[in-house]
Amino acid sequence: MSIKYDDSNLLSSFRQKNLNKFRPKTIESLNLLIKRNGEGNEFLGWLDLPNQKIDELSDLIKVGNEIKNSNNLLVCIGIGGSYLGAKAVISTLKPKNNIRFIGHHLSPLELTQLIDELNEKDFYVNVISKSGTTTEPGIAFRIIREFAEKKYGEKRAINRIIATTDAKKGALKKLADQKGYRKFVIPSNVGGRFSVLTPVGLLPIIAAGLDINSLLNGAKIGLKNSMILNDEKNIAIRYASNRSILYSIKKKIEILASMDPQIHYIAEWWKQLYGESEGKNGNGIFPTSVDFTTDLHSLGQMIQDGERNIFETFLVIDNYSNDIKIPFDNKNLDGLNYLSGKKLSSVNSKAYEGILNAHIDGDVPCSTFHIEKLDEENIMELLVIFEVGVALSAYNLGVNPFDQPGVEAYKNNMFELLGKPKNK
Repeated sequence: MSIKYDDSNLLSSFRQKNLNKFRPKTIESLNLLIKRNGEGNEFLGWLDLPNQKIDELSDLIKVGNEIKNSNNLLVCIGIGGSYLGAKAVISTLKPKNNIRFIGHHLSPLELTQLIDELNEKDFYVNVISKSGTTTEPGIAFRIIREFAEKKYGEKRAINRIIATTDAKKGALKKLADQKGYRKFVIPSNVGGRFSVLTPVGLLPIIAAGLDINSLLNGAKIGLKNSMILNDEKNIAIRYASNRSILYSIKKKIEILASMDPQIHYIAEWWKQLYGESEGKNGNGIFPTSVDFTTDLHSLGQMIQDGERNIFETFLVIDNYSNDIKIPFDNKNLDGLNYLSGKKLSSVNSKAYEGILNAHIDGDVPCSTFHIEKLDEENIMELLVIFEVGVALSAYNLGVNPFDQPGVEAYKNNMFELLGKPKNK
C-alpha cells in the first residue's frame, strides 16, 4: 500500500461512543456497496473498472497512441466528470502536456485563446457527453467543430473528431453516426464523477502519454484495500467514518489542503465527487480546498481563528522525483543562510508540520493522506480510495451517492432566460 492515512490526531480527540457508533455503521455501508444492494446500485459499474484487461481497451489505446504519436493537441470538450478525472491525473503527472480542456464554462476568453493556439497547431477533438445537449460543452463543440471543418475541410475533420457518448441514444451519438466520427462508449452504469477509468478519462490520459498499465494496477490496489471489512486496515472506512463523526459534532466544512500546486486538480476532482454525491436533502459536508503555503496568506487566518465549523484533510507528497537545494549567499541580506543546502522539499515538509500543529492548536480537526510519490499507480490508488470513501460517507448520511438532482435547477432557469423553446 503506497497511500497512507494518518488520522491519529482525530482519533485522540474523538469520544469512544462516536467511534463505537460510526465505525460499525461504515462497515455496514461497505457491505451495501460490496453486495450492491444499496440505493443507486444501478450505477456501480465503476467498481468493475479497475479489473479491465488491456486487450479489452485495444481500440482506445490505438486511438490514444495515434494522437500521442502525432504530436498534435487533443481538445477535450466536457464538463464535470467528463473532464475533471482526466484533468486531475494529467495535470498532476504531466503538467506540460498536449491536452486542452474546454466546454466546462461559458466565458469567451479562454475559448478565443484556444482558437488562437489552434490556428498555429494541428489538433484532434474529443467531445464527451452522454446526451450531447448539455449547454456548456454543446456550445464549445459547435464552435470547435466549425473551426476544425474550416481548417481541415469537412471530410478530413471527420477523422480528427472523436465522440465519447452513450451507446444507444442522444444527440451526440446521432451526430457522430451521421458524420462518421469515431466513437467510444460511456457505460450507462457509471456516473460522470466516477468515470476516470472509462473512455471519458482514459482516452486523454493515453493521448497525454501516461502509463495505462500502472494506472489500472493502482486502481486494483486501491479497490482491493478498500473492500476489506476491517476498520483498522481499510483507509476508506476510516476516512468515511471520521467524516461522519465530524459531521455529527457540527463540523460542516471539509478543507482538502494540498502542499503542492501540482496536485491542485485532484482537489478540484474531489470537490465534485464529494459535493455531488453527498449534498442532498439538506445534508452533506461542504467540500472546499486550499493550496498551501500560498493560501496561508489569504484563507490561513480564517482557518486558524475563524468559526470552528471546519475540519482539514491534508494531501502530502512524501518523495519528489525532482528537487532543488537552497543556495548559500555571502551577503545573506534576506537572512536565509540557515536554510542553505537544504532541499526545498524538506522545507515544504517542515511547513506542513508547522501548519498541521498550528491548526490542531487552533481546534481544527486534521488528518493526512500521504502519497509516497507522484506516479500513475499512487494517484489512481488515491482516487479509488476517495471514490469508495464517498460512497460509504453518503450511505452513512442516508442519501443516494450516485444521483445529482440539484444540478438541473440552474439549467432550467438559464434555459428560460436564454429563451430556449420549451419542447427542445
